[in-house]
Amino acid sequence: MDADTAYANAPFIPGAEEYPPRWKARAASFREALGARARLGLAYGPGERHRFDLFLPDAPPRGLAVFIHGGFWRAFGREDWSHLAAGALARGWACALPSYTLAPQARIAQITGEMAAAVSAAAKEVTGALVITGHSAGGHLSARMACEDVELAAGARLARVVPISPLSDLRPLMETAMNDDLRIDAAEAEAESPIFCTRRGDVGAHVWVGGDERPAFVDQARWLGAAWEVAVTVEPGRHHFDVIEGLERGESALCGALFDGL
Repeated sequence: MDADTAYANAPFIPGAEEYPPRWKARAASFREALGARARLGLAYGPGERHRFDLFLPDAPPRGLAVFIHGGFWRAFGREDWSHLAAGALARGWACALPSYTLAPQARIAQITGEMAAAVSAAAKEVTGALVITGHSAGGHLSARMACEDVELAAGARLARVVPISPLSDLRPLMETAMNDDLRIDAAEAEAESPIFCTRRGDVGAHVWVGGDERPAFVDQARWLGAAWEVAVTVEPGRHHFDVIEGLERGESALCGALFDGL
């Protein structure tokens, strides 16, 4: 199987084209319903996309969760995913969702740096423990936040990362057509692949992936679990587009992996 087919999701998900508009609509409704507890467009840097939205529970937050969106580092923004903060808020946590500069305007190493700046800025707004999750390319970025080479101003507060369907080894993506935008070379693949990075020992991790995802994504999740010697949950019946839905429900197993014990 060629790399483009291996990492293609939409052609293998029934009704795939319906998901992005559904996400956008749910996100807009969530923001509207939250009212003043939605603090939108907070800056973490000078760039147009250097913004994050911060959603607050109805009582003083227990801590801060950060969700980093996917899209192969080339698509989407924070506004598409606001509803995924619902599970964190139900558990009494604040939740920040950042945007980042998209490829080809930025390479992956730059995006990693932007996310470190976003997490650090968001952590200034909320006290307590810090947990980070993200999906697909965002799964990669959430994993990178736990790596020793990434500097976080609030790094001492980072308790756990839960990468969802993460891209943990970037080398196969060098063989895809999308690399015309990503421009991953051998050096960046090694430096930016979480499987080659050392996780900070004080940061817990739990990798999550859908059982009905493309085999390449299941492999990527298992590679990270093996490299970091952490748990990998393969959630039955979930594909790449609906595996994130547990973040909307505080009682879900996915939210349990993110928050339980903290």
